[in-house]
Amino acid sequence: MLAEQRQQQILNDLERAGSVSVAELSERLGVSDMTIRRDLEALSERRLLRKVHGGAIPVSKAAAEPHFVQKRRLNRPEKVAIARAALPLVGDGHTVAFSAGTTTWHVAAALQQNDKDLTFITNSTNIALTLQENGWGQIVLSGGSFRTPSDALVGPYADRTLRSLNSDVLFLGVHGMHPEAGLTTPNVAEAETDHCLVEGARKVVVVADHTKLGVVALAKIAPLSKVDILITDEQAPEVTIREIEVSGVQIIVAASQGADRASVG
Repeated sequence: MLAEQRQQQILNDLERAGSVSVAELSERLGVSDMTIRRDLEALSERRLLRKVHGGAIPVSKAAAEPHFVQKRRLNRPEKVAIARAALPLVGDGHTVAFSAGTTTWHVAAALQQNDKDLTFITNSTNIALTLQENGWGQIVLSGGSFRTPSDALVGPYADRTLRSLNSDVLFLGVHGMHPEAGLTTPNVAEAETDHCLVEGARKVVVVADHTKLGVVALAKIAPLSKVDILITDEQAPEVTIREIEVSGVQIIVAASQGADRASVG
């Protein structure tokens, strides 16, 4: 079992039981106490659990990943501004892909029906329904296993579908974007599905508010070398922005009011 798979299992056990012990995890996963302690340390550094004597307990609810409905309300003005800045990147005749997430949902919601001929790909039922409600007809939904809290469709069926599809532009939501760790998410299965979306996209646009920058979650989606554009908000840390820009990523900072500004790395 890979370290990422083992750590995901630890998080699953923690969510189900409310606490985990080093001894029980060591026996069940067939690894040494030292390996489990290293896993707990790695998860603790990412603020995914809290280490205690002999095991771990959940972090406070404020630090946990909220469900889509609650998360959609967080940093809403910033996400609306990011969505507005994303719209000019959609051209007539494009196939547009969306990963699951609340910021990508805001981009999809901002795409009102017009004279553009667009096709959509997504692994999000929320985004597919919103596009349909806005009058768009050509929508490809990946299928797969339904996963909360982000309401993403993931797993082998989703991955198989997405590996067979190509898009002109992908709007990708992430839990974390770090100059060295790249794009990450707390869920291993969702990371693999998002990776499939990245591999099929001609242009990858990460849409992430300032709270996602500098954050490292459990599972890697892709390195920064796969990203063409980052759209973020005015509160984004300048130092982190510059570090990401050095990697060759174009930065668009969405203003809360008025015109957006962009810089190219």
